[in-house]
Order: sequence, then structure tokens, then C-alpha cells
Amino acid sequence: MTGSGEEFDVVVRETRPADADAVEAFTRDTWGERHEDYIPRVFSEWAESDDPDRGTFVATLPPEAVDAADLDGRESGDTLVAGEGDGAADAGDSEAVVGCIQAALLSEWEAWAQGIRVDPAARGHGVGTALSEAALDWSRERGATVCRNMVFSWNVMGLGQSRAVGFEPETEFRFAEPEPDPDALAGTGRIGILDKPDPNAAWAFWSDSDARDHLRGLALDPGEGWACSQLTPERLATAAAEDRLLAVADADALAGFAVRTRVTEREVDGATTRTATYGVAAWRDVDAAGALFDAVAADAAAADGARVLIPETVEHVSDAAANRVSVAAEPDFVMCADLTSGGA
Repeated sequence: MTGSGEEFDVVVRETRPADADAVEAFTRDTWGERHEDYIPRVFSEWAESDDPDRGTFVATLPPEAVDAADLDGRESGDTLVAGEGDGAADAGDSEAVVGCIQAALLSEWEAWAQGIRVDPAARGHGVGTALSEAALDWSRERGATVCRNMVFSWNVMGLGQSRAVGFEPETEFRFAEPEPDPDALAGTGRIGILDKPDPNAAWAFWSDSDARDHLRGLALDPGEGWACSQLTPERLATAAAEDRLLAVADADALAGFAVRTRVTEREVDGATTRTATYGVAAWRDVDAAGALFDAVAADAAAADGARVLIPETVEHVSDAAANRVSVAAEPDFVMCADLTSGGA
């Protein structure tokens, strides 16, 4: 898989464990102080994985294509690896690893592209386009009819790159961040939490909700950390069976629900931090939102933090704010490429 640059050909190949140090070298400071990049933490695992439902690729260029003026304090050889003949260099010669991407199958028809990064010292050679096309081709070959990605709303370069290779806008969301609280349910009003939520009732509520309309039916995927895929009745039934489905109701009907997708642990400053993540939430009105966030706070009581995917609308974000629930400062955008046309 190749893509033409201004002077050199970009060659995209499957990653190898030997590429990990090179990728980590150019992703240590992707966004400066604004956000920490997760790629240096996970790429070694990606490179060593032989999971058939994930394809991880790197872009390579000849060493002379890397602009030494843009190394930003790195050593010139930090991204060089020994070629094996499938990249930009012949076997035994050195090639520069200048980009990475991973594609993952989420269902029989949904794929997800993530972790695209390009070495600043190699921009202008079509690296991002070549990587995106590799991920889309891999997804199409495995039967996916759509491939989605997520781009931070402030990442204008990433948004432009996604549009250039065939991704179209699909939806946007934000994370609400209720504080875990074991006493959150004390003194609740007429809207209370259900002990045994009915997943069919949750599905009926979701099917007729503004949240589903805005999110285009998407929620965080249960198997892939930052991915979004279609919420289904089967996923709600599984969540209910595993005590991960939360629902609130009054005397009349279900008033809202949320799904706990996962609880993750991460070492921060020598201490383990646990975060409970809820893949989607939908509610009827501002009072129902308050009851649902109380239910989440109580459910997440053993964690250090909680985050809940909510639609990025004035109504949903202000409902959270009206209930004194913190909300992330910026939204995230989900984009989608149609793979049925035969080309990226």
C-alpha cells in the first residue's frame, strides 16, 4: 500500500514490535500541554498483538525524507528501524517510521479507525492519507460497510484530514462527569432508581429519544475503549444481566437510563485511579437527568471518577449543568466513511 508524497513514496505496512520505540518517539508530545497522548502507553501492545479483528499499520519513508528541522529535540535516528523489504527500505537498510494507525472490527458491519499519528518531521508527504486509506481498505476487505473515527473538536487538522479521505460528519457528544457518591440516592424525589431495569423498556425509551436521534444510535463500544458503535437490544440485555444497566422511573413510566460500559484502572503519580465509564445516557427532562446522574454517582461509588457519554446538544448539556454535574470542556466529533462504494 503506497501513497505518493511530494518527493518520496510513503509505504504503509503492518506494524512489528520493533516499530514501537519509533512510534513512541514522535507521539510523546503530540498535543503539548493540552492533552496527553495515549499512543505511547498502548502502541507496544498494539504492535505485539495478533488479534485478527485489529489491523495496526505504520507508514515508512526513506530516512532522508525526514526533515531534521522538525525533530523538536529528538535524535535523528529515533524513528529508524531495520527494513525487511515490505516498507520504504530494502531488507537490511534503514527506514523511518513516520506514522501509525489502527483499524478494528466492532461488529459484522462496523469498523473503527483510531490512533492516527504523523511525525511532524514527515508532514507534507501524504502520510496521513496513506494511513487512512490502509485502514479503510483493511476494513472493507473484512466486510465492514462503514468505518468511523473520533476526532477532538479542536483538532482542525485531524478533521480536515478525515474529510479529505472520505469521512463525513455523523455526530458529536460530550462527557458529563458526576462525582461518585455512595449517598447520592438518599432523599430522592418522585423519580427513583429501578432495582431490576427491564432492557426492553430501556430499548423502547432509547428508540423514541432525542438522544438516539442526535447520536445516530451510537454509544461507546463495550469492547474497544474509545470507539462508538450501534447500541442494540442485545447489548442492553447483556448490560442488564451483568447489573450494568441503570434506569430511573416515576409512577408513570421509565424516565431515563444509562449503561456502564467499563471500569478502568490507571497509574497516576504512583497511585491507581479507577474510572467508571457509562457508554450512553438518555433521559426525559431535567428532573429525570438529575435522578439518573444520582444513580450513576451511586453506582460509581467505588471509583475515583465517572464519565457519562451524553449528546452534545444545548438541552442535554444544560440539563447536566442544571443538576450541578460537571461537563467536559469540549465535545468530541464522530465521523463515518461509507465503505460500500468500493474506494476511500
